[in-house]
Amino acid sequence: MTSAPTAMTEADIDVLRDALGLLKDREQIAERLLASSAKHSFDPDSELDWDAPFEEGKWFWPPELVSLYDTPMWRRMSEEQRILLSQHEAAALASLGIWFEIILMQLLVRHIYDKPATSAHVRYALTEIEDECRHSKMFARLISRGDTPWYPVARVHQNLGRLFKTISTTPGSFTATLLGEEVLDWMQRLTFPDERVQPLVRGVTRIHVVEEARHVRYAREELRRQMVTAPKWSQEFTRVTSGEFARVFAIAFINPEVYTNVGLDKRAALAQVKASPHRREVMQNGAKRLTDFLDDIRVLRGVGRRLWRSSGLLA
Repeated sequence: MTSAPTAMTEADIDVLRDALGLLKDREQIAERLLASSAKHSFDPDSELDWDAPFEEGKWFWPPELVSLYDTPMWRRMSEEQRILLSQHEAAALASLGIWFEIILMQLLVRHIYDKPATSAHVRYALTEIEDECRHSKMFARLISRGDTPWYPVARVHQNLGRLFKTISTTPGSFTATLLGEEVLDWMQRLTFPDERVQPLVRGVTRIHVVEEARHVRYAREELRRQMVTAPKWSQEFTRVTSGEFARVFAIAFINPEVYTNVGLDKRAALAQVKASPHRREVMQNGAKRLTDFLDDIRVLRGVGRRLWRSSGLLA
């Protein structure tokens, strides 16, 4: 015997109406992002002059963004050693970016797996994956061009990334996406107009900033939607996992081997970075736009907020 359908309450009708409106917005936003991608996408292999020699005395990362800036160790370093450290830190950040973008591409594929491939939302996700493939190759070429080592993340973080991309929920995936994109984006927005920095590095960061702006918009809109429509358990899981990912990201942002490779004591350097008010301010400023957004959509709550604060990214 078939049971009678349950009557929808006014609240149910409101939720349904909101959901239908969000789906419409999702497609409109994706169409705008696709149009922007058609106008403002770059091929780094042809866009940048990879054969030009590096310019003597120019930085590979703005000095104020180098981890040891304004520490006692920094004040004892020669200008040549400071610039060398900036080169190795730029290579380490490029390595971190590749690790993160490979995770992001897998998360995007999971996100669209059961969605209609003809939708603008899915087509934009595929377009973003194309962008990220080019970015990863661009970062790898920058590392090779500078004759610096490849700086992989620590084995424990590599394994945590493997676990995260396997178990992450959709809102958790987009929270992690924004964390990986927005802090580095803030730094790159300071880098590409800075004439003290090598032209090749400025070119790489300019391309990344222009294309990542679309990725951030896509992730923000989807995360805002998910934090309204996802089940309560998924929302809470997102809060906790995002806080843990913030903690891991903050640690992985500095690869200790850069200090060894420029002739510095690794333990002493890490201790000075940890104690540096300037470095703490840089990281919190880099994350502020993101943490304000996450606070607004109720991600920074409970245990998750405490984890974010312990990461040092939340003021």
